[in-house]
Amino acid sequence: MKNIAIIPARGGSKRLPKKNIKLLDGVPLIVFSILFAKANSNIIDEIYVSTDDEDIRNIALKYGVKVIERPKNISGDLEPTVSALKHVLQSIDLVVENVILLQATNPIRPENLLKDTFEIYQKQNCDSLFTVSRNHKKFGKIIDQKFIPYNYKIGQRSQDIEPLYFENGLLYITKASLILSDIIISEDAFPFEIDHIFANVDIDTQEDFDYAKYLYHTHIKP
Repeated sequence: MKNIAIIPARGGSKRLPKKNIKLLDGVPLIVFSILFAKANSNIIDEIYVSTDDEDIRNIALKYGVKVIERPKNISGDLEPTVSALKHVLQSIDLVVENVILLQATNPIRPENLLKDTFEIYQKQNCDSLFTVSRNHKKFGKIIDQKFIPYNYKIGQRSQDIEPLYFENGLLYITKASLILSDIIISEDAFPFEIDHIFANVDIDTQEDFDYAKYLYHTHIKP
């Protein structure tokens, strides 16, 4: 039974063209996820890039990972990520137990993230795990032109409010059998909390990329 990493990377982004191979410090974004996977070869048996783009394909092959050609019918803007993962599983001749999903648009992860999450994943006998981070903002709804606080009371200090968490996209681990049933995060998935400077980064626009570049040169590689 194998553990594989899958990096889905379409070529057809509209808001930020070719975003998966934009250069961050001279390195294509997707390469950060490839190198992270390769650095965890004690856990990951094979690395696959799923793409419909020739440039992405060539970069992946240059870095020595396997490429699965993604069909056009599952390469559209509205197609869920699980479609690409499922297609990879159906295209390879391996008995896969666990899939580690690494998104190219979340390029920077803590060095020990997979080690720490995989230990919990196995110890808790999870069928899926995903990373989350705490959001310290005060949320509310606007109803009938009135602001209704959601997670706090007016005047309450932000450090005293009940915490809310968001799915940060840094890492997912899921049983292959779940993905074949079109599920990445199960109802009882383990939420692994992480506080990391790049947890707020999901590159989809030029502004996102510029922010990621700023954080990278400020906190990762000054």
